[in-house]
Formats: sequence, structure tokens, C-alpha cells
Amino acid sequence: MNKSLMRGTAALVLATALAGCSKESAPPAASASGAAPASGAASGAGAPVSVSSVRAVAKNVDVMLEATGMISALNSVDIRPQVSSVITQVNIREGQFVKAGQLLFTLDARTDEVNLAKAKAQLARDQAALGDAQRQLARSRELLAQGFISQGAVDTNQTQVDTQQAVVTADKAAIQAALVGLSYNRIVAPAAGRAGAINVYAGSTVQPAGAALVTITQLDPIAVSFSLPQRHLNDALQTLRSGGGKVVAVLPEARGEVVGKLQFVDNLVDANSGTVKVKAQFDNAKEALWPGGFVTVRLAVRTLKDAIVVPQAAVIQGPRGSIVYTIDADNKAVSKRVDVLYAQGPDAVASGVAAGDRVVVDGRQNLRPGARVVERDATGAAGSRAASAPGTGASSAGAGAAVTP
Repeated sequence: MNKSLMRGTAALVLATALAGCSKESAPPAASASGAAPASGAASGAGAPVSVSSVRAVAKNVDVMLEATGMISALNSVDIRPQVSSVITQVNIREGQFVKAGQLLFTLDARTDEVNLAKAKAQLARDQAALGDAQRQLARSRELLAQGFISQGAVDTNQTQVDTQQAVVTADKAAIQAALVGLSYNRIVAPAAGRAGAINVYAGSTVQPAGAALVTITQLDPIAVSFSLPQRHLNDALQTLRSGGGKVVAVLPEARGEVVGKLQFVDNLVDANSGTVKVKAQFDNAKEALWPGGFVTVRLAVRTLKDAIVVPQAAVIQGPRGSIVYTIDADNKAVSKRVDVLYAQGPDAVASGVAAGDRVVVDGRQNLRPGARVVERDATGAAGSRAASAPGTGASSAGAGAAVTP
């Protein structure tokens, strides 16, 4: 009985071993559709990269030199009296715009009026004496003709007439001097402009060496002075010779810009700073520029014709130079090497791209040449220009799904 038990146990072990061998050597079952499972390489194709792009455009671009400028008046005059006197009337208000020749202040003119009256009276007296001398000369000539007096007597009367004529001429000059002195009592504006603070009142005593009564400042047109490095001196001179070019004053706090022309380039370079002083003139009817203030000045020294402009943010700096990514007709990324010729603000003038190219701005850091892309619209959502994976339909599960950033 023991032998039969041992034979049964051996048969059971052998059957179990044969069952395991048959399970390991069995071929894999086919899928329900009859297709082999996807390999790892086939499943590794990446989803399209979400980006945004702009079109490269061709346009004329002004090459600007930028500096900080100080606003200054073209004409500013401190008004002072020419004689010591007393203010009798202030004829303007502080901050008032005045015209050239407009009356500003009236001084006490009584003394000068008296001096003028005395000069006129002196002239009248001397003119009467001249008339008498001329009559005496006429009578002496008649007597000389009759032989009653000598020629010496006639000559004496002639001398008296000449002397009296000189006296009358001096009296007329004295009257003109009195009129000039009298005119000093009416202080008028030498030029048009805006009146500043008035430092005197009616009854104030003023002197020529004293403080200014008021300052008249011309505001329109107005000037902005700034300095340029010596290396840009030839550019500034060329701009001045060509008619002044275009100068833009950028107002602070984003209040806009004012356009003017270059008017002056200094005749020497500052040895300490290596800069040259220049001045531009601006129309200022709206009073956007105020003397003493500071603005950012941009001087256009030349114009790049039909330059290709791309966003500065699209340019990628690498060890081998600068590149941008563009999107081709198949919605794939293309790397293009570019040279940045000029940059100003958000834009850059670059060679190596063509007008109309779709240049990637956002998402460029995730791109590689040949990568598929999907463009975001203005709201940031993925657009409809995503390229579907080769061999799959837009309705396939996972292949046509939009990729959100």
C-alpha cells in the first residue's frame, strides 16, 4: 500500500510541473481588434506646445538717441526799474500773460514832469533870444550896405546868432533827456510771456540795484537742453544741418509726448564729462512743458527704411547668437538666427526674419525645432490651429484634445 501511495504522489508532482511549463510557453492573446499593443516609442509623441505669436512687420523706424533734458525758456527777463522812485500803480496780476510793450508798473513821475516843463521853458526863452539875434543881424547888414557900420559889427552879430542857435539845439536835447527820464516811470514788458510772482506793491520804494519787480518768461515756444556723448556729435550735427530732424520730449507720468526740432549744438565738448550740449525747440501752446522741469528726450538721428520689426521679448539670447522661433504652415516651430540691429522700447529691428512671419512670443522657452504648437488667442485659451498627430483623427480619443497652458 505504501508503494501505491508513493506512485500517486509522484504522478501529481509531474502533472503540476507540466501544467506550469505549458502556461509559460503559451503565446500572448490577441486583442479584440486583432492589433498588437502600442510600443513605448509610439506612445511617446508629445502634445503640441501652447504659444502665442505676432506677425513680423516691415516699417520705417527712427533710430533714437535718448537723454534726460531740462526745460528752459527761450526768453526770460527780470524786470527792474532804471531810476529810484516809488511805485504808484501795479498794472498786472501774478501769472498773467503779457504782450510786448504792455504797461507793467507806474512810478511817481512828478519830478520828471517838472524837469520836462523846465526844459521846455528854457527852450522857449532861448528861441526868443535867437529871434532877437537874427533881427539884429539883418539890421546890421542893412547898415553895412549904407556904409554906417563896419564889417566887424556885422560879424559880431553873426556870431551871436550862431551861438544862440547852438543854445536852442542844446535845449531841444535837454527836452529829449527829460522825456527819457519821464519814460522810466512807465515800466513796460520788453517781450511777450507769462508774469511770475510780483514782489512789490503800490507805495513800495524801488531802486535799480534792488530785487526784480517781476520776471517775464516766454513759454511758447520753449526749449529743452540736454547732453549727448561725444560719439554722437556727428549724428547731432548732421541732424541740425538737415533742418533739425525730429526730437521727442516724453512727458512724465505717461502724460504724452511733444515733438520738436533740434536748434543748437554747442561749439565744444565738455572735457570732464565727454559730452556736448544741445538744445531743441518745441511749440508749447498747451503748456505741456514748464521751465525748470525734466523730461526724457529722444533725438531721431536717422531712419531705417522698411525695417523688419519683431517684439524684443521674442528674441532668445544664446551662446551662439540670437534666435527667434517662428511657426511654419504646418504649425511647427522653426528656429531662425537673427541679428538685432536696433532696439527701442518693446520692439526690435532684426535681420533673419521676413515680414509676415509668425514669431513666437510666449511659450518660446518650451520649444524645440520641429515641435508642434497650438496658438493661444487673445484671452489665453488654446486656438484651433493645433496640428493633429500623424495617423490619428481629430475625433480619436486624446489625439484632438486642446492643450491649455
